[in-house]
Amino acid sequence: MSRALLVIDVQNEYFTGALPITHPAGHLEQILKAMDAAAGRVPVVVVQHHFSDPDKPFFQKGTPGWELHPEVASRPHDLLVEKTLPGSFTGTELEAWLRDKGVDTVTIAGYMTHMCCDTTARQAVHLGFTVEFLSDATGTLALSNSAGDVTAEELHRSILCAQQMMLSEVLDVQSWIARL
Repeated sequence: MSRALLVIDVQNEYFTGALPITHPAGHLEQILKAMDAAAGRVPVVVVQHHFSDPDKPFFQKGTPGWELHPEVASRPHDLLVEKTLPGSFTGTELEAWLRDKGVDTVTIAGYMTHMCCDTTARQAVHLGFTVEFLSDATGTLALSNSAGDVTAEELHRSILCAQQMMLSEVLDVQSWIARL
């Protein structure tokens, strides 16, 4: 098994911007723990989202909210992928880079559990990769819209259960590090 750690969208927008991640507690610390454990052992891919539509209120390239969280930005990584849609494979060099490196397993960390992490994990499965989804190194927030209301905890748990059902192996960072 040859794996790569995907650190998806750990950007300031989720800390100081319009989309504060609230669940699970300690999510950033677990992401950093995974990155530190991976350094020099497993390729680390940092993914950064931006919207090309200037009417979107967040993730505008060049703004403080778009910037990577300083703790992630200061850590080593093997590839920086810029994306404009929830899936990290859509319109990016990610798949070709992983295949060139002989990677067959991707490990998902970052934000948001229900959007970019879930989408990227599903894309990876469809492309033939094995997926590990880090339960305590992904995070989300409560949602309220015309479809209804859901707490961050409910949303996170729902996505983890769906991922574990047929797509990914869901595990915590400590268990993942033990595999390295």
